[in-house]
Amino acid sequence: MIPVFHIYWKNCFHSMFLILSGSQSDTKAHCYSACYFRGEGCGVRVSLWLDAVILRLLTPFDNLTLTLNPPLGLSPRGVIMGTLLGQVLCLRLSPDDRTVAVCAGNKILMLDIESRSILAELEGHQGHVTAAEFCPWQTHIIISVSEDRSFKVWDHHVGSLIYNSPVLTAFPLLSLLIDAKSRQLVTGCANGQLWIFSLVEGHHYRCVTRVSLKKKSESFSRRVESRLCSLPEESQRPCTHGLEKGEEVEASLPILGLAPCDLSAIVSAPCVWGLSSETTSCLWIGSSAGLFIFNLANFELEAVLHYRDFRSLSIHVAGSCAVMSKANDDKAICLLTSLFGRKIVMLEIRVAALVRSQQGHDAGRHLSVLPRTCVGPTSPLCFTTAKESKTPPAPQRQSAGRSTVKDQPLVFHTKVRSSGYASAPHITMFSPKANTRKRGDHSSRRRDGPRCKEYPLESSPPTKLYKQRVLAHGPAAAHCVQYSGDGQWLACGLANHLLLVFRADLSGTPTVFSGHDGAVSTVCWSHDSRWLLSASQDGTLRLWSLRRAELALCVGKDVFSKPVRSAQFYYVDTFVLLSSGPELQLLKYHIDTCKDEIQRYKQKSRCKRVFRLPTTGRTEITSLSAVNDFYSYLVLTAGRNRTLEVFDLNAGRSAAMTVEVHSRPVHQICQNKGSSFTTQQHEAYNLFATTASGDGIKLWDLRTLRCERRFEGHPNHGYPCGIAFSPCGRYVASGAEDRHLASATLDGRLQLFVADG
Repeated sequence: MIPVFHIYWKNCFHSMFLILSGSQSDTKAHCYSACYFRGEGCGVRVSLWLDAVILRLLTPFDNLTLTLNPPLGLSPRGVIMGTLLGQVLCLRLSPDDRTVAVCAGNKILMLDIESRSILAELEGHQGHVTAAEFCPWQTHIIISVSEDRSFKVWDHHVGSLIYNSPVLTAFPLLSLLIDAKSRQLVTGCANGQLWIFSLVEGHHYRCVTRVSLKKKSESFSRRVESRLCSLPEESQRPCTHGLEKGEEVEASLPILGLAPCDLSAIVSAPCVWGLSSETTSCLWIGSSAGLFIFNLANFELEAVLHYRDFRSLSIHVAGSCAVMSKANDDKAICLLTSLFGRKIVMLEIRVAALVRSQQGHDAGRHLSVLPRTCVGPTSPLCFTTAKESKTPPAPQRQSAGRSTVKDQPLVFHTKVRSSGYASAPHITMFSPKANTRKRGDHSSRRRDGPRCKEYPLESSPPTKLYKQRVLAHGPAAAHCVQYSGDGQWLACGLANHLLLVFRADLSGTPTVFSGHDGAVSTVCWSHDSRWLLSASQDGTLRLWSLRRAELALCVGKDVFSKPVRSAQFYYVDTFVLLSSGPELQLLKYHIDTCKDEIQRYKQKSRCKRVFRLPTTGRTEITSLSAVNDFYSYLVLTAGRNRTLEVFDLNAGRSAAMTVEVHSRPVHQICQNKGSSFTTQQHEAYNLFATTASGDGIKLWDLRTLRCERRFEGHPNHGYPCGIAFSPCGRYVASGAEDRHLASATLDGRLQLFVADG
């Protein structure tokens, strides 16, 4: 039998649990399993010698000594608690140090330490029980995993089964851990899969996520090698250091042991809405090839330690592994046994040095949405201030009219206006303005509307369906929705080429904007809520006037070499920011507000491209985001190759880049842009979220480009479901394929949710 070790801290520095299993065919007596815990003034050791469980009182100094084999001719001293229990693979002590759980064969024996009697026998597993853990906040609950590939929840006080999970995988479950901070159950199997379940009351043991340790290790290695600023081609090359030396690649990484890990003193960042390091839970993962530090908040690896990297280490393939660490301590002890041979090695690991040497972000670079410097003289953002501060020159049409004679059909006098018979009439030349509204009613609503109310920061998220509207007579998917900055209007882009504008409460008749020849993919409001920007799959970009309910500017396909994927107002309505293929483009526009009803069909609005910047590696941009409510220099982009790149438009270059953002290309970047109804901490504006189909939602900190949280559980596998921040910045809403909390659905219905009470 392969030796198995489990070590973890219990209440004090010198207390530890040790489980050691040895082959029964050995000629010498071997300690099969042992565990330590402390009382007041003395320690108590529960150990298993072959088929006997022995209880022994120790002095505090005895905890410093570790003896694997007893001296020859001497018998182990202690009190025998049970004999002929069968093959025992795991021992666990209850949080109150009164009960011992013995995993013997297919059952779990609950032994009382004081009376040395069996309190209960928990039977129900179809295979050998490999691990068991007591629930820290409910001491009468114990959870076990087995080779039958399932876990069970027991009430050992009454000896009853509470929950029986289905078969999780085709491989046996080997390890188990219960995290008290996140209220989650973590179990690992022989093929390297890590299963995480929620133990929160009411979640019914819902599976939060499933993680492949091998894929996470490969992705982590690529991120460490790239160092954020490397080229994407280099970052995506697999690591070949071991292959060049003739080493074999491990097919799987069996999870042999799990233990808690405290990184609160190492991974530190300013607290933003509760995202402090104290609320982040990490754990040690012991495998046959190395040790891993796994973050339960973002489901990512923080550090990796491979056994093969240590030349002096005699064990490169472990058969069993146990890790022990103490809270707020830099040291971690790892006990390894070899898969081939009878070798036992104890390692001392400096956790801080290990984590900081493999951090993916540069500690010297601090990005921020809030600008820290003035606009440079060569910045693309300096275009307006330099041009508009001067007196505008005379129009070129007047100067050209003085020098050359233009062809003017029908009318030959320069001072007489042309009747326009030679040109084709505009389609909306004499169409009635059916969508006009009374100016007095519009202005009074803006002054006396709900925008004057302060948004309550402690309000609950909206979960109650308030109203539902049908968008079209036939099935038309709603591709995008967005509220105006003043909270008065809601714009909705449809697949039937229409753009609808509703009132915020979905009352009344919506305003219809028509003109696109393809599905509307993007809508965006201006900062003053007077203009609406839309991009369509027909390759055009259109700017609409909300007050006049008509088209103000249209940019055709001849301007862009690739279709426009994303577009928005930028720099407080100074520019239009868009992505076309692999390029980030900045357009300067001018809207003609002339109210001449006779000549309103003439296109006097214009735009000009003032800046363009390609992404690193010239990969196609799938999503972009920038703040328009205040002046900010940073623009976030996501590429087709799963990269996330930050551009500084004040400097006109790329500022930072990270790879392996999601397992699939990001289809939306959503920033916490705040709201005029509430005030947030200035650090909160550096939070943004990304989402990809089938890969959940990730919450990032822009200052370090580090993923802080990950949210999963909503079905999102085939359609690009959108996400949005609440005005207070405390909640993230997400669409889902099961139609839960979906504000825009594929069946052409618009739903409005409100908070209870």
